[in-house]
Amino acid sequence: MKPFRRRGDAVVARFVDAEASIVGLLLDQLEQLLTADAEDAGGDPVLDRLLPAGHEDLEVAADYRELTESALREGKADDLALVRATLPPQGGEVRLDADQARAWLRTTNDLRLALGTRLGISAETEPPEIDPSGDGTGEEGSQLTVYYWLTAVQGSLVDALAAGLGGRR
Repeated sequence: MKPFRRRGDAVVARFVDAEASIVGLLLDQLEQLLTADAEDAGGDPVLDRLLPAGHEDLEVAADYRELTESALREGKADDLALVRATLPPQGGEVRLDADQARAWLRTTNDLRLALGTRLGISAETEPPEIDPSGDGTGEEGSQLTVYYWLTAVQGSLVDALAAGLGGRR
């Protein structure tokens, strides 16, 4: 991947075909989870992370969820659609305006939260190191590699957006 960089009013990156395929697959998986029936996805820790309870009191949390869940799901679905529309499926240049870049930030954050939850990474834990000897190349090692790669994608996007704020207040 060629990291995101500021180009005038846009931010631009380049993804190779394998990277675009991985992002596409992750978008599909996240979309399936967000559109699953409550019975099918009930109790999934990723959904609990993406759609937080909002309060410790169970009754207040239920009221909060009733008021916010639909809008949260719609916003995430809109962001997923926008990322999908701006991602070249065979790889290539990704050119984003400010609104598209914010959708990418929210979606890459959701993808990282989903992967991190599956890997047991939380705000209180450090992600494990990737074993350079290659012993951790199983499924968990691959997921961890994608997690770190998404972190780099998101970081380069944040840096590119911040570069455009230099003269603004």
